[in-house]
Amino acid sequence: MASFPDFVNENEIGKAKFIGELLVPVAPFDQKSGRETWTVAFAPDGSYFAWSQGHRIVKLVPWKKCLNNFVVGVVDVPDTPVPRRMSRQNSSEGSAGRSEPREHTIDCGDIVWGLAFGSSVPEKPSRCVNIEWHRFKFGQDQLLLATGLNNGRIKIWDVYTGKLLLNLLDHTDIVRDLTFAPDGSLVLVSASRDKTLRVWDLKDDGNMVKVLRGHQSWVYCCAFSPDSSVLCSVGAGKTVFVWDMDKYNLIRKLEGHHNDIVSCEFSPDGALLATASYDTRVIVWDPHVGCVLLELGHLFPPPSPIFAGGANDRWVRSVSFCHDGLHIASVADDRLVRFWNIDERSPQAVASLNNGLCCTFSTDGSVLAAGSRDGSVHFWASPRTIASLQHLCRMALRRVMSTPQVQKLPIPSRMVDYLSYRIF
Repeated sequence: MASFPDFVNENEIGKAKFIGELLVPVAPFDQKSGRETWTVAFAPDGSYFAWSQGHRIVKLVPWKKCLNNFVVGVVDVPDTPVPRRMSRQNSSEGSAGRSEPREHTIDCGDIVWGLAFGSSVPEKPSRCVNIEWHRFKFGQDQLLLATGLNNGRIKIWDVYTGKLLLNLLDHTDIVRDLTFAPDGSLVLVSASRDKTLRVWDLKDDGNMVKVLRGHQSWVYCCAFSPDSSVLCSVGAGKTVFVWDMDKYNLIRKLEGHHNDIVSCEFSPDGALLATASYDTRVIVWDPHVGCVLLELGHLFPPPSPIFAGGANDRWVRSVSFCHDGLHIASVADDRLVRFWNIDERSPQAVASLNNGLCCTFSTDGSVLAAGSRDGSVHFWASPRTIASLQHLCRMALRRVMSTPQVQKLPIPSRMVDYLSYRIF
């Protein structure tokens, strides 16, 4: 059963609007290990949706087609029709190309744990000097998909054709997560169970730039800040690592979780960082000063630090920041997806999901996708809230200033409080 604080009436929590699902083909081996959807992702331009549907397979689906097969006008039209399952047996008709995205099925050769889209828009020059000698001329309008595999390899695919471009081999254990820098540089960071993060430059033919060491055990997840200057990484431990990606060094460690941390993501303006842990909590941090701003609990009363590892029916598996900057989604082992407003301590809406593993919002923030252990993906319409003037001011200011800079402004203290991310 779900757990909520005493001041919350469970019956009054909204129900998220389910809009559709994608199911894997039924096969005799479906009950075996390896069928899990460990990761799902949306292309930065909203053109494609990808999910690792288990058994080595990644599915690339044109997102517009996917939505049209569910419902028409999911978010804006009231009284939405009954959700429909999308047929994945037939690929899009017509010629291949950027103007008409086509569906692709990719066999990666091993179990897929992590995947990420990378775009060269906006285009940023490579740091490499001898770029004219490169085999690959990654330029404007390039869209790539990186897949992290069970054997430690990373394979890079051309999204528009489904063809394999690169094979990166340096990791010695499972590549658990991948993230591209959002600035168009095609810098890729991989997180692995070999206890390292590795930085790759795809504009330099995928050469490895740096190995980031510091984690004492498996690294589960990594995420870039929106301006690509900072990287967060989490793993089998109670510490959040924050890295400077210009100098490739560790800036600070964030302490506050009581069990392994499995997921992390920055807010769209880079002012907030959300992390999910097996200690049954999501913590929202100010990554610039390292302080805890908000704790979102999934078990009440919360477990004490010494017993935080025992509540495994409330482990939080994944967290995602909505692109409106106001909402967070979390997936936990209590068979619920929760939608949170960052100004509240209780969920705004919930949805049922058995064996959920991951979640992410669509590029425009209108839809949440969540993957599960049976290889399926489920979709819900995201709750919407009208942004307050305070939130808009915070968003605009955080694009150019960090929290310490805001707090040093020569303005009245009440104005500083108004512009700071002091959620409570």
